Amino acid sequence: PSQLHRFLNAFGGFVSSFGSYSTAAAQAIIPHVFGMNFLKLMYAAQNMWPMIAANTQTLVMFGGINPKNSQVSMGGVTRHETSNWFKTFEHSGMRLVNISPQAGDASQPSEWLPIIPGTDTAMMLGLAHTLADEKLLDKEFLDRCTVGYERFESYLLGKTDGQAKTAAWAADVCGVPATTIQDLARQMAASRTLITVAWSLQRAQHGEQPYWMAATLAAMLGQIGLPGGGVGYGYGAIGGIGVPLKRLSRPSLSRGKNAVSDFIPVARIADMLLNPGQPYSFNGNQSHYPDIRLVYWCGGNPFHHHQDLNRLREAWKQPETIIVHEPWWTATAKYSDIVLPATTPYEREDIARAATDAFLFHMPELISPVDDARDDYEIFSELATRLHIDEVYTEGRDADAWLRYLYQGFKRDSADQGVDLPDYDSLRASNWVELPISGAEHARIPFEHFRADPDAAPLDTPSGRIEIFSETVDSFGYQECPGHPVWRAPDEWLGAASTEQFPLHLVSPQPGDKLHSQLECAIADLPGARPATVTISSTDAEQRSVVNGDLVRIFNSRGACLARASLSTDIRQGVVSLPTGAWHDPQSDGTDRQGNPNVLTRDLGTSRLGQGSTAHTTLVEVSRVADD
Repeated sequence: PSQLHRFLNAFGGFVSSFGSYSTAAAQAIIPHVFGMNFLKLMYAAQNMWPMIAANTQTLVMFGGINPKNSQVSMGGVTRHETSNWFKTFEHSGMRLVNISPQAGDASQPSEWLPIIPGTDTAMMLGLAHTLADEKLLDKEFLDRCTVGYERFESYLLGKTDGQAKTAAWAADVCGVPATTIQDLARQMAASRTLITVAWSLQRAQHGEQPYWMAATLAAMLGQIGLPGGGVGYGYGAIGGIGVPLKRLSRPSLSRGKNAVSDFIPVARIADMLLNPGQPYSFNGNQSHYPDIRLVYWCGGNPFHHHQDLNRLREAWKQPETIIVHEPWWTATAKYSDIVLPATTPYEREDIARAATDAFLFHMPELISPVDDARDDYEIFSELATRLHIDEVYTEGRDADAWLRYLYQGFKRDSADQGVDLPDYDSLRASNWVELPISGAEHARIPFEHFRADPDAAPLDTPSGRIEIFSETVDSFGYQECPGHPVWRAPDEWLGAASTEQFPLHLVSPQPGDKLHSQLECAIADLPGARPATVTISSTDAEQRSVVNGDLVRIFNSRGACLARASLSTDIRQGVVSLPTGAWHDPQSDGTDRQGNPNVLTRDLGTSRLGQGSTAHTTLVEVSRVADD
């Protein structure tokens, strides 16, 4: 979005956003716990694959680590390493435990514990209670390196609310047997254990809690700061997480200075458009939604990734003008007022590098722009000329001059870090270069110095320690997100009263055939490819007279979509899985023809702390329909 932000800032500024649909809740809670930006922690301050392979004995994966998801990444991924590392783990004798509603959420063979969606925090509490009850926790580490354990333990043991969070209690909530929880806790205490948490867990109501509770559980084990131990987040979410790299800056267009201070949590866009001037809370602050008259959208597709698309359609009607850059006739383009045809990567020259990849690419123009399509920089430059801000926006450079200028800056910065790059014309001639930045020598033991001497190497939290209890969060007064990790039942889960009407829990993972909704226009043309495929347990299908390949309707009070049924024994009974990515295509009655799960999901923030998306807190029903 740097080109759009630069243009809008040159024109006077814009209402910005915080966080991402992928990790908003994590981005809010992790700084309170570890005193560190979540993305920095995930990419550069947790165990890397070689360290895990050499040291970890028990790998406990909440939400799994799906090799499918790691095949893609922002900016691209060149080496696909995750599956190979899991083969190494398997051959080493490492115990691999996949705690997820689907067996396929981790490499096989992994021990599968089919948990009820949305109850991971409860299971973690059951593990923690076993550690406390059987005196398996590391009291010395808790005393030296954390604050607030005593406050949390009072809750864990039931002293504050009358309910001890025993393994038996957890089993009733999460569906994993109490003996399994107890045995796993003992194994975790007796071995070098790494707890991992998928991004998906925090894309749910109360999504901050499993991330905070995982850190608390790891602290109780006392292995944070040891190689191959502790806690890690997001492995397998995209390629590159867990890969040891020397971190380099990336060439990027300067965005300038935004003169507008207003912002919203990114997933609250429909709330903002529907409720201008209304108050909202976010991470301890009280603000008001601005009155937006114009939306300018580039490089994204909200009618793919936002929740409750029928509500978003109503919100999309509120601004006076919506402008979109798009190569494709997506739902976002269809619902906009002005669509400026933008080129695809094949129609323009560029350079590409992902922060999590060791390769740098030159991307030549393969075909001339089709019809009236223009690249984004040309569009903004033409608009800037008409608005008399072209000198500020372009600085007298065309696209080629900017590429050379940005590359030269990247080359200079890389040289300062000991990495020599070819000149720009040499890169153009070779099209790619592997940067000498990968290798196990770049894997540092996370929190090693902090563990050794927390006074000499304190964390950037108010206490300088890992905050199991946060005075800051507690001061916000959020009942749904108090000062320590807690179990809060979501509004929609398999223990809710609403299961009488909608008895199935919908999860909406990443697709296996594309990145989000990209390339959907090509895939949808294949015979039988659409509507999308929903995975349903054989037992649930039999109860609904559904057989493999049947056309089904998935519905709840928010909407409905069509899908093609795929029966499986590798998904927990009571759960259905419909991947994201199908382009929103509603019939006259609102039913989505292609199988977009976001017509079903709920547009509600994770909590007032994170205000992230909650796609995985969704109950539905499935019925067989006639296949015309």
